[in-house]
Amino acid sequence: MTTRRTFLKQAPSLIGLLASLPALGQAKKSIILRSSWQTVNIGDIAHTPGVLTLLEKYLPDVEVRLWPSSVSQGVEELLRRRFPKVPIIRKTDEIATAFKECAFLLHGSGPSLVARNDVDRWRKETSKPYGIYGITFPGVYSDDPKAAVTPSPLDVELLTNARFALFRDSISLDLAKKNGVTSPVMEFCPDGAFAVDLRNDEAATAFLKAHGLEEGKFMCVIPRTRFTPYWEIPTRNTPFDQKRHDRNEAMKEHDNAPLRQAIIEVVRQTPLKILICPEDETHVKLGKEILLDKLPDDVKQKVVWRDKYWLTDEAVSTYVRSAGMFGLEMHSPIMCIGNGIPAIVGRFFEQTSKGVMWRDIGLGDWLFDFDNEQDVARYVPAVLEMAKNPKAARAKAAQGRKFVEKRQRETMGTLKKNLA
Repeated sequence: MTTRRTFLKQAPSLIGLLASLPALGQAKKSIILRSSWQTVNIGDIAHTPGVLTLLEKYLPDVEVRLWPSSVSQGVEELLRRRFPKVPIIRKTDEIATAFKECAFLLHGSGPSLVARNDVDRWRKETSKPYGIYGITFPGVYSDDPKAAVTPSPLDVELLTNARFALFRDSISLDLAKKNGVTSPVMEFCPDGAFAVDLRNDEAATAFLKAHGLEEGKFMCVIPRTRFTPYWEIPTRNTPFDQKRHDRNEAMKEHDNAPLRQAIIEVVRQTPLKILICPEDETHVKLGKEILLDKLPDDVKQKVVWRDKYWLTDEAVSTYVRSAGMFGLEMHSPIMCIGNGIPAIVGRFFEQTSKGVMWRDIGLGDWLFDFDNEQDVARYVPAVLEMAKNPKAARAKAAQGRKFVEKRQRETMGTLKKNLA
């Protein structure tokens, strides 16, 4: 009798436990995320944790294995801290096992179909489905603005045979359609970096305190040249490119003078301070040379120059404490908007069409084409407006974020359907 009573008392909890277990024969779905393109740029780093965050949120029952190009310079540790359950596969046997066990390959967000050869290998070796999530197409960083952009036949074939081909800007989507891509699902998909939630609050607050920057009382600015001078980064071993160097030198003052003037106006007309910071390693030196050193003395007193490169977690922890961002980069503004912080984007031809995503998410008033002198003339007033009206700027950023989150939910729904 006692045994029976004990069983009856325990039965509800036992039934609940059994109900929570996967049904017999229903193995947990596994997918490969092909991502992590390079580590010299906090934006390129951000693609991976952004998409992993979305997978964690919308597909919690799916096992994800990360197949990276590079997770060096502390990025592997960064990812393992935030995503301890995600295996990072690099060895030949690990990849071979993943090809056997995983049901789907997802090419992560990026500047192009970066891992086309690996996607092609997956298709040929497994015949299993795959999808493309949030890329620019074709993503050619051309030296000639008049040159015709011709996608490779392999890219067109791979995108067509994908279960879905999602593009991070509307120009890429239109170009794919015009070049014959006919994937069953072709839509706009925000860059994966919008979802980044990495944090290093300890490092960020220590830096801000050491430099007299208070939360909500400073703006961030990031300079840039037309082409990233990768030859200046020792770990890249990139040969010097005279043509691109000459273009950088020719346009450096033209492109960064508006940023410098915006700094001057913000400092002189508002209580805000300025933090000059990098998105990639080359911006550290550039920030001092083209911005800090050319500022009037009265303005310099309220400007801080970050003299070291940083990783994505510390950068985001800094951005979320700022009043907003402006500059000539893309992914730091993306991470700002993803966290509700106002951000203005300046772009030019050499950066491909990715900047157009600002217009695609409803922030066209904060997108400035530096190849258009009318846009350049409007840049400083826009930064000053953001600085003087923080409440309105936050509300505008929130609207952009709301649109992004809606598309994130919908695009993850597309992936989920293809795993059913």
